[in-house]
Amino acid sequence: MKNLTRAAWSRARRLADDAGSATAEYVVATMAAVGFAGLLVVILKGDEVRSMLTDLVHRALTVGS
Repeated sequence: MKNLTRAAWSRARRLADDAGSATAEYVVATMAAVGFAGLLVVILKGDEVRSMLTDLVHRALTVGS
């Protein structure tokens, strides 16, 4: 019975050591998404990209006319 208690404590300590790992993984994923979003904003602010998107929307809206 004493070994079972020791094993249970050992397992509990190992689980407690990993308690914040899921939160840290979410932080890393969130920061990567923010970085990617920032890169997209910089790319989409360019005049060339803006004109391409405007032309694409214009052509899509005038197809049926």
